[in-house]
Amino acid sequence: MSIPIVVVGDHSDLRFLAELISDFGEPAILIDDGSHRMDYIVASFHYLYPRLSKNGLYIVEDLHTGYWKEYGGGIGKPDTFINVGKNFIDRLNADHARGAIEPDFITRNTFAISFYDSVVVLERGTIPYKKAPQIGR
Repeated sequence: MSIPIVVVGDHSDLRFLAELISDFGEPAILIDDGSHRMDYIVASFHYLYPRLSKNGLYIVEDLHTGYWKEYGGGIGKPDTFINVGKNFIDRLNADHARGAIEPDFITRNTFAISFYDSVVVLERGTIPYKKAPQIGR
């Protein structure tokens, strides 16, 4: 039986995040329940998601702050995690876009993305290349 580990620190500090991975290895489940600031959430996601176990879950909660100015949010603001997450949908489906979207880490390493009230969950998984049919070729 594994014991959950709760670590408190500054998730805008990439050295702190690197120490977490060094001390504990790749996490199977990561819940971002940090400062709720959009810039911190996005930065820590970009660092930690590739270091999550290949079948892990990355959960970001309290994303209602993505609509609040004092947390770096705002309706339609492209760098909130809400809008970053919306862009993940296209990246998840890049192989079906007939070259219009370049496949990337999200495309090749994300099995599913789920949106809930104030929560986004990404499920890691190794995804093979999928080729969209070309009609009329």
